[in-house]
Amino acid sequence: MRDVVLYTLISLDGVAEEPGDWMFEADEEVFANLVRVISTQDDVLLGRGTYDYWAGFWPTADVQPFADFINRTTKHVFTSTPPDQPWSGTVVVGAPLIDHVKDLQQRPGGDIGVHGSIRIAQSLLAADLVDRLELVVVPTLAGTGRRLFGDQGLVRLTPTRVDRSSSGCVLLTYERA
Repeated sequence: MRDVVLYTLISLDGVAEEPGDWMFEADEEVFANLVRVISTQDDVLLGRGTYDYWAGFWPTADVQPFADFINRTTKHVFTSTPPDQPWSGTVVVGAPLIDHVKDLQQRPGGDIGVHGSIRIAQSLLAADLVDRLELVVVPTLAGTGRRLFGDQGLVRLTPTRVDRSSSGCVLLTYERA
């Protein structure tokens, strides 16, 4: 069975929305951590808002290592209408999120990634379908913005990795208990 892996940048006060507004320059350890996480993924789940935002940037971006990864990886976009911007490797999903993810987990392949789609992440956490959380906690108080964790109910996790980068980011890995 394939793992669902949630990777996110998060401020100390729990904000996950628009890290570009509060994330400073990432260091080598943060990039090495990202490479470790994405190296096992061959499918990514995106909400429509994230897709629309990313489809205007990533297809021509040269920000590595993520540009090559996201452009070659199958992107499952959850929306009721086809996106306006085409992007290679996109699969439009009209089926319910939970059903589609459970089906993907049964197929052969690597990990299934969740990047940048807060609502999808929250729904998968609430349905107990996230196998591993990869969090980069940035030493910043964002103040405002959507938070990743909220009303998903009790989720028990086991910490499996804790590292600190030279810029002060804390790199955390948690697995479902």
